[in-house]
Amino acid sequence: MPLRMPRRLQNGFDLETGASVLDVEVLAEKAASLGRAGQRVERTLHDLTEADPSDPAHGDLLRQAADAVYGYFVQRELLGFVRHDDAIAQYGIPGAVLARLGSR
Repeated sequence: MPLRMPRRLQNGFDLETGASVLDVEVLAEKAASLGRAGQRVERTLHDLTEADPSDPAHGDLLRQAADAVYGYFVQRELLGFVRHDDAIAQYGIPGAVLARLGSR
């Protein structure tokens, strides 16, 4: 008679326990939160690039973009992503925004 593993141990992620359901919910919320932070980065960077650099509101837009990027970086780090080079390239984050963060 062949031995087989108990069904509970065959799956790496058992969704029948309360803890597993909670883990799935937490992962989903982490992903959604990162997505919302990324959308804020996109929105503020778009507003910044559309603005005239000589406009007095440009400094405020630069601050808003830096705040959004900072929040996005913090969210990424909470998820374990400590290098941001790919995010900087993906969003095309300008050096002026990064300088506000103290990274350049």
